[in-house]
Amino acid sequence: MPKPEIEYPLALENQLCFALYSANRAMTALYRPLLEPLDLTYPQYLVFMVLWELQRKKELPCKVTLIGNTLGLDTGTLTPLLKRMETKGWLVRERLLSDERVVGIDLTDTGIALKRKAQGIPAKLFCQTGLELNAITGLKKAIEELTCHLRDSDRQST
Repeated sequence: MPKPEIEYPLALENQLCFALYSANRAMTALYRPLLEPLDLTYPQYLVFMVLWELQRKKELPCKVTLIGNTLGLDTGTLTPLLKRMETKGWLVRERLLSDERVVGIDLTDTGIALKRKAQGIPAKLFCQTGLELNAITGLKKAIEELTCHLRDSDRQST
């Protein structure tokens, strides 16, 4: 693929990484007032979305590694997050009897009840984007493709 000609490549406005960073910060800021009434942080909300989907598929309890792989988080980041969620009574962490090195995660009744309270969040966020559904779908697909290319490039360079 040929490299594009950019007059000044170090200009901030020419950086895809900065556009993605800015969009991420803006999106996370939109979530904050929606999650605060539920006493949730954005990372906790992401964990819940994984767990609620697994519960819907009847695949709970699950291994911590499954959550980490799904969210792209290592256990060093995920473990303290899960501990805080357990302290709030939203989930339980238990070592598996079959392999004590592996920690299993399951939702509590409180964690399941929180799902009902969070049901409207995606629709509220959609409205706040100001974009049509097809634009959001196309943007999401393009970002997912970019992520795959970046991960492949990272693997090839190491």
